[in-house]
Amino acid sequence: MVLETIYIIRHASRMHWSVNPHTVTYHASIPTPTSIPTDPALTSYGEKQAQQLGAHIPTLQPPISQVYSSPYYRCLQTLKPGVEALQARGYKNGVIVDNGFEEWYGETGDHREHPRPAKVEELAREHFQHMGLRCLERTVIKSSRFGEGMMQLHNRIAYALHRIIERADKEGEASILICTHAAAMIAIGRVLTGNMPEDTSVEDFHCYTASMSRYDRKDCAFEAPDNVGMWDPVKESLIPDVNWQGRGVMGGWDSVLNGDCSYLEGGKERGWHFQGDESFLTAVPDQEIICDGINAEEGAEEKDDAGGKSSRL
Repeated sequence: MVLETIYIIRHASRMHWSVNPHTVTYHASIPTPTSIPTDPALTSYGEKQAQQLGAHIPTLQPPISQVYSSPYYRCLQTLKPGVEALQARGYKNGVIVDNGFEEWYGETGDHREHPRPAKVEELAREHFQHMGLRCLERTVIKSSRFGEGMMQLHNRIAYALHRIIERADKEGEASILICTHAAAMIAIGRVLTGNMPEDTSVEDFHCYTASMSRYDRKDCAFEAPDNVGMWDPVKESLIPDVNWQGRGVMGGWDSVLNGDCSYLEGGKERGWHFQGDESFLTAVPDQEIICDGINAEEGAEEKDDAGGKSSRL
């Protein structure tokens, strides 16, 4: 048995933070569970979205063989109701935390570094004790601590998927679920189908909060190439080529669902799309960008001072 279906979900609505793009200094509006400013919890509204998503996950056909997640708190918190519902039905494979699907931050172009997510051991010990969190013996890939350009993001996602699909084929997993972020969710659609638009701001793959997309494999007899190199953390910006453009990762996938929200009471909310490379290379000193989420008390949208770019996180 090989992997045939991939489900992708974006985390539910979360708290917000701000960033000074000149110094790349982040500040959380409310203390975060992991004390990392870019690692907030869900809002109360986001928790409701996660519950609605959680009720939907066990109904999926084909059923989920393995769950994967970005290491950010908001993704794991979004998954928690669904994983608990699966566990109640006999699911025992836990959640594989994979840095390959973590958040995208624009390039800084120098020594300025973006925050890193919490370690799996901390998340499992202090926050998500009953979800069976684990990581693979060898880290597949991580985003660069100095940020990524547009193609670096897509190539990172493509390489992560190549390795995860390769693993699933060997383990006999028919379907997997991945919880990630808006930018990564769009990139996943592009690299699985092989369709990279010339205008990267085009709204091709949707990523509403707590939405779900589904991709089915075109050729289950496709054999993975054996000449793809291993990612080296010492040379983090050098990503092995998996030849995804025009074909799609591991032979290509069909988009079956694109940002489905039919199970959410609020429907489609807080969609996002790329607006340039979002780099920090030309940041204005002392300018601050509000990376908005949802107002914690009222569940209403905050205004986005960054022209829409911050809503992805």
